[in-house]
Amino acid sequence: MNAPGLASKLSAFGAKETMDRLEAALKVGGATIFARIDHAAGAGSAGMELRPTEVIVFGNPQGGTPLMQAEQTIGIDLPLKALVWQDAAGAVWLSYNEPAWLAERHGLGPQAAAAVAALTAMLRALAEKATTAG
Repeated sequence: MNAPGLASKLSAFGAKETMDRLEAALKVGGATIFARIDHAAGAGSAGMELRPTEVIVFGNPQGGTPLMQAEQTIGIDLPLKALVWQDAAGAVWLSYNEPAWLAERHGLGPQAAAAVAALTAMLRALAEKATTAG
């Protein structure tokens, strides 16, 4: 969980409920959901076991386009993704790439600072809605 540029937030809910809450919050916020990938189900179909591990791929052209206008290579990291996973102790986490890390990775300059800040605030708010009661 100490991967550079990865933000992780402990969830008060199980994996499925955390992902369902995240998907609902994304839809309310106007994001397009491109895919929801259940890695544990995929492992099961191959006769293997994997703790709950699910990725959601989502985006919004208003958020991503300014970043790609600044440096098109960031398109390899867009649309955004979030991972909901259960650790060996049974705790559930929501993880995502920090926008500032993506910006640094792709050499985005100061012209992208406002877009990066907006994405950071949005992702933190979504993680809060998905992982905490209230």
